[in-house]
Amino acid sequence: MADVQSSNLYSTTGIQLPKDAFVVIVRTEWNANIIDKLEEGCRNVLEANNIEYKIITVPGAFEIPFGVKAYWDKHPDKVSAFITLGCVLRGDTPHFDYVCKAVTDGVVQLNLSLPVPVIFGVLTIDTQEQADERTGGKHGHKGEEAAITALKMINLFS
Repeated sequence: MADVQSSNLYSTTGIQLPKDAFVVIVRTEWNANIIDKLEEGCRNVLEANNIEYKIITVPGAFEIPFGVKAYWDKHPDKVSAFITLGCVLRGDTPHFDYVCKAVTDGVVQLNLSLPVPVIFGVLTIDTQEQADERTGGKHGHKGEEAAITALKMINLFS
């Protein structure tokens, strides 16, 4: 596992963003206690960098790719990047595997078809402890990381 503390992952040094940069966060209703923490981390980074954003809520992780595509189809000239936030918690059935594959494949397809980046901020975890470790614990804050990744990708192509 990579050491978050020794990486340059959280640095926004040198990032120059267009004044009209706009990010859409597509988040899920499921596992709201975890998603709320991810969203808060995203919002903190975006606000610290004076980035305008909008939050769209979809029922579950499976619906994330549709939410991104539907928003893009209505507002193609406004969006600089999408951030997807979800949490799929393993249960006792193979449902976990199907949902994880579907949302991952959907985000990959969007990255290959849309002209703006779609950042994968979906946790695929086995336990609440793993969620806690990824929302400000020993594995960093995946919401913050997703927002910083969006800024870096916008900077890369602006």
